[in-house]
Amino acid sequence: MALKSKLGGAVGLLALMGAFQPAAAEELTVAYFLEWPMPFQYAKAKGLYDEALGMKVNWVSFDTGTAMSAAMASGDVQIAVSQGVPPFVVATSAGQDLQIVDVAVSYSENDNCVVAEKLEIDKDSASELAGKKVGVPIGTAAHYGFLKQMEHFGVDIGTMDIVDMAPPDGAAAFAQGSLDMVCGWGGALRRMKEHGNVLLTGAEKEELGILVFDVTSAPADFIAEESDTLSKFLKVTADANAMWNSGDNTAEMLPVIAKDAGMSEDDTSSTMATFVFPSVEDQLSVKWLGGGSQEFMKGVAEVFVNAGSIPSARDSYDGAVDTSALGAAANM
Repeated sequence: MALKSKLGGAVGLLALMGAFQPAAAEELTVAYFLEWPMPFQYAKAKGLYDEALGMKVNWVSFDTGTAMSAAMASGDVQIAVSQGVPPFVVATSAGQDLQIVDVAVSYSENDNCVVAEKLEIDKDSASELAGKKVGVPIGTAAHYGFLKQMEHFGVDIGTMDIVDMAPPDGAAAFAQGSLDMVCGWGGALRRMKEHGNVLLTGAEKEELGILVFDVTSAPADFIAEESDTLSKFLKVTADANAMWNSGDNTAEMLPVIAKDAGMSEDDTSSTMATFVFPSVEDQLSVKWLGGGSQEFMKGVAEVFVNAGSIPSARDSYDGAVDTSALGAAANM
């Protein structure tokens, strides 16, 4: 199916879904990714969220950020941790009333596209990707990176056979030789690299303006009606990040995070070494939620519009960020 129609269908689905219905106060359901190790998982495994919020927190794993958006639209999920900015932009551009409440993680080496080793294509011969078959999780950070890289190399994506695939599925198909190129993140990306090579490093992507970071997002109704609950949630997350960032607690936290993420300790350590978990102060700065993220989202939306992936962008994404709960968490 064509890229435009695949993403268009996802946009239509999100636009048609009903308004969020607040969850019962005694329980909260949170979305997250497996094989994507983060400090919050230490707090999750230790029951610190339940303790701080005074309620049961249910955790549900997802394969893509677009699926997280759909789950929040249906009311099945109240908070999504580490949702990619591109799927967030797709959802909010389609009219879904989601808002960013914090910056979950910044990464550039851990989200990329890999070319099959048999093709022997690198950045100097990237034009040879025209006409090739690619597995891409549509509407995600990996999708955005793919579009920007192809734009940089002058490859017409209209010539490519683009298949919408979640990273674990893409990695499996790539290993079987069914794809010429595949895009993804985390554990799936590590498996992809066993059978190919990246075109650009994380630093090279950043030079092209391909920033890669995830956010914590939630429906606007939930943020407004459960502000205290959300502030307490973000406080636990911020404390776990600070605990990890200090460097003094690695031995205690690493095995817990690895087990919760479904990974080995070695893979968890190497993955988290490529992650940056900004402090609350940093998150509230101009670089991030004080303006930088809003500007970046506008750029992401325009790339998707130009690629024919979404029909239109919002005039501004300022209203897609709400830092009130994060600010309150900073004072707890």
